[in-house]
Formats: sequence, structure tokens, C-alpha cells
Amino acid sequence: MSHAAYELKAEARERVGKGSSRELRRNGLIPAVIYGDKQAPIAISLNANEVTKRIHAGGFMTTVAVIDVNGEKVNVLPKDYQLDPVRDFTMHIDFLRVSADSKVTVEVPVHFINEEKSAIKIGGVLNVVRHTVELHCPANSIPEFITVDLADHKIGDSLHISHVKLPAGVTPVITDRDFTIATIVAPAAGVSEAETEEA
Repeated sequence: MSHAAYELKAEARERVGKGSSRELRRNGLIPAVIYGDKQAPIAISLNANEVTKRIHAGGFMTTVAVIDVNGEKVNVLPKDYQLDPVRDFTMHIDFLRVSADSKVTVEVPVHFINEEKSAIKIGGVLNVVRHTVELHCPANSIPEFITVDLADHKIGDSLHISHVKLPAGVTPVITDRDFTIATIVAPAAGVSEAETEEA
């Protein structure tokens, strides 16, 4: 279901701070931190090209990776990363240490299927309220996306989280209500009068 884990080689960083981060970036490296699992954070540096490739490949935030820090392999999940707004360059990454029984909170993208079997086929408009849903998942089975089936839905229908079949062990972060993921609405401009009369 989820992407196969991949491995990144890292070096532990002795010096931490703005100056050393700039120096790393000049040398094609990205500063990062691994934290969590009740252990001291480790400051590391990663190969910028490899990481940028991973980010652009998609699924970065929902894939557990193995980071090899000077020979010690650590399972991690990316929690956050900062891009340089000007140069689309990865500035920094936070990784969370995970083990097989870790529960993690992840924003998972929503995919819609069977639009052609719903009112969208006759001009209804899919109004997406949430493009991602925050889920609690076991670290070793994070869904790459969740699927909302639009088949047989009519104009005016709302699709809630209860319409989604979530994998075992995966639960929404919001539990106090059956929140809306999308609605099917009439076209904004409305259908012209003549057409309505003919119908």
C-alpha cells in the first residue's frame, strides 16, 4: 500500500548553527534533525540532490525511510521540511524516529474515483473541502492516499469521512464529527432557462 522504504546516507553534524548550515548548503548538503522516540535529537546532513529527488517523487511525507547515520540505521518519517521560497531548494528537514509500533499523525491526500458515474457527468461540480485528511496511522502502514468513491452521488450530496474505507489501524484525527471531504454542487452559473424547460 505504501511506497517501499528507501535509504538515505547521512553524516552526523558536530557543529550546529546558521553559519555551519550555510556552509553545508554550499557543499550540496542539507541540514536535518532526527528526533522523537524519547531519545536525544541527532543533527545530521544529507545529500541535497538525493533528498530533492525524493521530495519531487511524491509521497515523501507518508513514506518511512531508513537513514544511515555513520553506519547506524534509523527508521524515520519526514515531519516537516522548509523550502527556500526563491530557489525551490530544501533548506532543512525534521525527521521523526519511528519503530514498528509507532503511531504517527500524517496528512494523507484524497483521491476521487468514479466521477463519470456521478452527477458530475451531467454537469455537477465537485467542490473539494479537504484535499488532505489528517490521520493517525501505524508508522509501518501509512496509506499513500485515501479514496472517495463518487459513484451514484447526486447534486447536493456531501461526502463525509464515513464514506471512506480506511485501512486497518488508521483513524481520522478529528473524531467528534463526521466531517465533509467534498460536496457535489450545481454549476455556479446555473443551467440556462431554456434547457431546464426542455428537461
